[in-house]
Amino acid sequence: MNWHSIIRSFKSRDMQKRLVLLLLLIVVYRFLSHIPIPLASHTQLKTLLNSVINGNNGSGQLLGFINLLSGGALTSFSIMLVGLAPFINASIIIQLLTKAIPRLDELNKEGETGRQKLQQWTRIITFPLAVLQSIGFLFILRQSTLQSNLGIDITAHTTTLQWVLMIGAMTTGAMILMWLGELITEQGLGNGISLVIFAGIVSQLPNTASILASALFPKGSHLSVFGWFTMPVSAKGLGLAAGLTLLTLISIYCVVKLNEAQRIIRVSYAKRIQGNQTYSGVEGILPVKLITAGVIPVIFAVSFLALPSFVGQLLTTAKSHYLDHIGTTLVSWFQTPSDQSLATGGHQAYLYPLMYFLLVVIFTYFYTNIAFSSKDAAENLQKQNGFIANIRPGKQTEKYLSKTVNRLMLFGSLSLGLIAVLPFITEFILVRYFQIAANRQIALGGTGLLIVVAVTLETIRLIHSRALMVAYDEGY
Repeated sequence: MNWHSIIRSFKSRDMQKRLVLLLLLIVVYRFLSHIPIPLASHTQLKTLLNSVINGNNGSGQLLGFINLLSGGALTSFSIMLVGLAPFINASIIIQLLTKAIPRLDELNKEGETGRQKLQQWTRIITFPLAVLQSIGFLFILRQSTLQSNLGIDITAHTTTLQWVLMIGAMTTGAMILMWLGELITEQGLGNGISLVIFAGIVSQLPNTASILASALFPKGSHLSVFGWFTMPVSAKGLGLAAGLTLLTLISIYCVVKLNEAQRIIRVSYAKRIQGNQTYSGVEGILPVKLITAGVIPVIFAVSFLALPSFVGQLLTTAKSHYLDHIGTTLVSWFQTPSDQSLATGGHQAYLYPLMYFLLVVIFTYFYTNIAFSSKDAAENLQKQNGFIANIRPGKQTEKYLSKTVNRLMLFGSLSLGLIAVLPFITEFILVRYFQIAANRQIALGGTGLLIVVAVTLETIRLIHSRALMVAYDEGY
């Protein structure tokens, strides 16, 4: 990474415009995240939602992840509550259909024109998904607040017009957020979806820091250090803070290494033409990243895991006893493990981390196959008169690249999945063996940390690429 080029590129007018517009779009997103949906008293509603999210029931676990990924939009009952979930789900649907339907696969290979058509269809599918998820979120919030200790119905005395207004506001917020994400991507300084989620998670850092501070410095606690002096800290809180700090540093190190690791494949060119010059015997490299998909598998896995709980919460509102039983089962199975469930044990405490791990592995394979095509890479090498030593061009090269990528994906996906569930493992150890109430914030913070570090690395890499282009254009 050439930091000197990056710093010098900031003097470029084009780079300055892109950075200012990127920051402006993020500020607009954070501003919209504080515009509440027109329903009841905002202050009372915020207090009620905080109590529900911090609860240990199934809805609290689900709403905690929704609040994390939406940047606190849930506690503010913001129009951005639905967030990017409809767009992410629509993207998954289109990508699955691309692999299943040959016509869509051909569109994807047509270049920019085909990809724009697929992107347009993704936007179209996003709209009905946003409407459905807006309705679902309102029902989930209603059910969650009714099941809370306060037992308040947030939709009491709500007219049909108010329902339409609330659903319309949430749907509009989801579509605006999709548009902001695409605008951010167009600046070439990062992936819009990842950066929006990144901004939302970072905005929750002060709240997370205050929770850790309250655990570290509780009122009336004193810790004696060898009898020399005392500190106003809790012994358990200090141990928890030290463990979390160590876990954070290990996670950051592992994520950085995984994101930067790559396999270098040496490529030789029998003849290469650049401009009016012809070169023979030129050697180059074909870098294959260990994790080509980046942080996308984690985002997809979290969004996908929220679906069973989402459906379960909707089914619990049904009058049918059978549907209510199915909904309760889904919520109990697919909730993030709490301190109580980890302490008592049982399969339900381990189902969510296991599914999380498997989905991260599956989505890593799935997204890597989309981002890197061994067939296309082999064809491009053959067109450029390039070949890998001791490997025949064409089918043999395709098989070699496919085998290499599959080996890398196996280790990369397992490592990424292990890092993703590491906070759950830490929480399990703290609760079962040290009897320390770890709090769900550890698991949520672990997922957030993984996303933040990976997005930061990817954004820096894209900024570096843009800086090299600026350096080429400016001639320095």
